[in-house]
Parts: sequence; C-alpha cells; structure tokens
Amino acid sequence: MFEKILIANRGEIALRVIRACREMGIKSVAVHSTADSDAMHVRMADESVCIGPPPSSESYLSVPAIVSACEITGADAIHPGYGFLSENAAFVQVLEDHDIGFIGPTAEHIRVMGDKITAKDTMRRLGVPCVPGSEGGVATVEEAKRISAEIGYPVIIKATAGGGGRGMKVARDAEALEVAFRTARAESKAAFGNDEVYIEKYLQRPRHIEIQVFGDGKGKAVHLGERDCSLQRRHQKVFEEAPGPAIDQETRDRIGKVCADAVAAINYIGAGTIEFLYEDGDFYFIEMNTRLQVEHPVTEAIFGVDLVREQIRVASGMPMSFEQKDLMLNGHAIEVRINAEKLPNFSPCPGRVNVFHAPGGLGVRMDSALYAGYTIPPYYDSLIGKLIVHGRDRPEALARLKRALGELIVDGVDTTVPLFHALLEEPDILKGNYSIHWLERWLAETFA
Repeated sequence: MFEKILIANRGEIALRVIRACREMGIKSVAVHSTADSDAMHVRMADESVCIGPPPSSESYLSVPAIVSACEITGADAIHPGYGFLSENAAFVQVLEDHDIGFIGPTAEHIRVMGDKITAKDTMRRLGVPCVPGSEGGVATVEEAKRISAEIGYPVIIKATAGGGGRGMKVARDAEALEVAFRTARAESKAAFGNDEVYIEKYLQRPRHIEIQVFGDGKGKAVHLGERDCSLQRRHQKVFEEAPGPAIDQETRDRIGKVCADAVAAINYIGAGTIEFLYEDGDFYFIEMNTRLQVEHPVTEAIFGVDLVREQIRVASGMPMSFEQKDLMLNGHAIEVRINAEKLPNFSPCPGRVNVFHAPGGLGVRMDSALYAGYTIPPYYDSLIGKLIVHGRDRPEALARLKRALGELIVDGVDTTVPLFHALLEEPDILKGNYSIHWLERWLAETFA
C-alpha cells in the first residue's frame, strides 16, 4: 500500500481524496497555486506544496512542478482527481518513468480512449454499440456530405480531441453542413491544437446515460449501474441521478455486462465511465472517461462503496474488494452541482463567502471546499460544491433534495441554487421525463 499520496488537484475533489487517504492511514500532500494558499484542501492535508502562480498552466497543469512536489515530499503516488491532468497520457508516462504511482488507468488506456475515433473503433470491436457515423476522421466538406447523406440528417460534427462541447456542431441539412463542418474544425484547432473531426448521426431526444465500470488491471471488471446525466447546459452536466429513471433492471444488467466485459478484455485498471446516448431502448457509445467522474457520489450512495478507496487499493496492487454479485442497488440518489454563477446568464461569480452553512440530516452529503471567509478565486472552474441526497426511492430523494436545498446557505456570492429550486417545481423533472435537450429549451423559455 502507498505510504503518501499527492493530490494533483484542488477544491472539493482534493478534499474527497484526502478524506479517503485519512481513513486508510495514508499521508496526503496538497499542491496549490498562490491563489489557493488558504484553500480548504491545503488546510486539511498532512503536507502542502506551492507549485506556482494562479494560472492553471503554470501550476495545476505544470508537470515538472507536480513531479518536483512528489520528490520534495517523498510521495510515492499521485491521485489526479478529475480535470487538469487526470486524462493526460503524457503526464502518466512521466510518472511511470519516475517510478511514481498513478492512481488511475495506464497511459496507453488514456491515449486510446482520449482519441474519440480510436475509442469508438476499440469499443465497436469489443461489442459496445456505437452511433452510426464516419469510420474515422473526415477531411473534406465533400466527404462530410457523402457520409451525412448515407446516415441521414441531422448529423453532428465532433472534434476528435474534443470535450466540454467544444468543436461540436449540428447540421440539419446539406446546406448547413458546410458551415458547421468548417466551424467545428476551426473551434477544434483553437481549443485542442487538432482540427480533425468526425461525423455521427444526431439523435433527436436521447438521454445521456453513463455506466460506471471498475477494473483490476488483470482481466477482471465490474459495473456499478448507470447514472442519468441528461440535464445539461452547453454540454455541461448540472443534475445527475442514479439509477436512471428510464432504465429497468433487465436493461441495466444487459448494458452493464457489455461494458464490464469490454474493460475486462483490455485489462483496464481503476474507475472509468462509458458514456452513451440512449433513445428508444438503444444505447450508442459516445466516449469513455478514464477517470473518476464529478458525479461519482450518486453511485457510491446506491451501492454503498467508496470508489476513491477502491482506486487506491487497485493502484497499489491489491485486489478489488467486491465482485459483481456483491453489488446490490439500494434506493435512489441525486446530485446537483452548485456553481458560483449568476443567473440567468450563468456568468462566473467569484468573491468572498461571508456565510456558509451545509445542509445535513439522513441521506444528505455535501462535498464542498467552502468555508465562511473564503474567497472564491476567479481563475478556475466555478463549481463550489456538490449536494448529494439518497432516499429509498426517487420521490423520497427528490423530497430530500428540496429540503436540503432549503437549508443550504452560501452568502456573499451568487450561486445556481435558485435553478434547482425552480427545476424541482417542474412536472417533467418530478416524473423523470427529460432528454439532453430539455434543460436548454426550458432555460430559453424561462428566461426569454
């Protein structure tokens, strides 16, 4: 087992890993920029190291600074959290070269799944259902038009190296395709330094369903059901629940086994998420995230497992502590992402938090790095907390979420809490009747 783990991240996810380390008797090291000197993860860790100025490129994304912090503190492993360097294959390769453990998959698995076309080809070969589309990258408008005519409009053009909705454009007919194609390539080049794009059939009212998988790196893997992450704004998730309200147990077992078998076949190690669009009973693979997800707590709630603890165990060479037969779904869980943003434009709202009160009670969990007197810096993502509730069934979880939101106090900055109060009054949300387009339409109508 590792003796000391450095967390190459900040905020609530850094705290999440520090807590798991403490329960396991492992020393923790926090890294931070100068802007995060007073952050909660710095206060909570056993040791801390400043790795640079506020810009992420000079601190949390600086591989030399993070490796140096490991050498200075004697940390023998790194947990990347999510975001930043968590899916950076070159970073993992550097750690392997320096004999520093990485609590996550191999550099090769990150490379394969980080390229959307290679990932799709790999999953298709492993028996995972995929969205109809181009076999690889599409280089010309003429080729794009031919493929689009074959699979039928509307189509979506996606950046091979994309993420977060960048480099994605929808074309509903041949006339719109040329502009969409050129725009997607330009966005991809600007955002990722790679202008390669591919084309897929654009589904009309799909849900975003993701399957949590976990492998031991030795050919054994399990699935921990699905999460429904369909409520999104600009391709960013805001509300996640497990199990999905549209998925029955037979369907869950079927797609879960397909995913577990696929990651077992490639000797995948640690936590991963296979993401699908789901429509009319069919699943279509879109990507695999080779890291812990922001929304992992809802899975932990319904299965009673600690995914971070399990990540640390298998990365150190220990076997998984559970098998598929041990994973029994219990109840329903929902997570809402609390961002420091001002509605209705969702503009970032950094600043000083005068008062912070986290909700409590049965089935309520608040993952946040806030405290009274803390100043939210303007340099990073606006996520300031995740409110997770668990109930015996979905109606109880919804009632618990409403109650917990009423208890939550963040004074001094605007947050997205009012959005969730409003959503919990909507019949479609209460019935679980929504798709990935629902929230965008609702926002447009509500704030017109």
